[in-house]
Amino acid sequence: MSFTVRHSEPADIEAIRAIYSQPSNVAATLQLPFPSSELWQSRLGKLHEGFYSLVVCAGPEVVGQVGVEVFQSPRRKHVANIGLAVHDGCRRKGAASSLVVAALDLCHNWLNVRRVELETYTDNLSANALFKKHGFVTEGTCSAYAFRAGRYVDVHLMAHVAGV
Repeated sequence: MSFTVRHSEPADIEAIRAIYSQPSNVAATLQLPFPSSELWQSRLGKLHEGFYSLVVCAGPEVVGQVGVEVFQSPRRKHVANIGLAVHDGCRRKGAASSLVVAALDLCHNWLNVRRVELETYTDNLSANALFKKHGFVTEGTCSAYAFRAGRYVDVHLMAHVAGV
């Protein structure tokens, strides 16, 4: 399957909302079930300074999204945090890798971001493997980081540092 990555457009918001609404993506992210269109419109309709939204497409269909937030604090402008989700039907086919590669390229080669951070649930083995494959290193683990499906779950803090 061939994928292309581009900046998201307002017309993509509903497809992005639908991807993050999938039960597997609700479980793998900090999203709540049943997100409204208005919520996603407010998140992506007018991006705030330092936030970038990329989508991955299979043909004309949006099948995944990554948000890149570059910190605006003077002492952390060299750092970004990313979060992503991919449609259930496009997992393990290269869509997520395409998003990670594009986000790292944007950060390291265009935004002057040296450090890219993320959090991933410790039980999300495929996400952990994906990020390690692309040079992310686990720097720590946070216990009871988030509440998911009635219980507290742990996350790994991971980072990709350019030049390391």
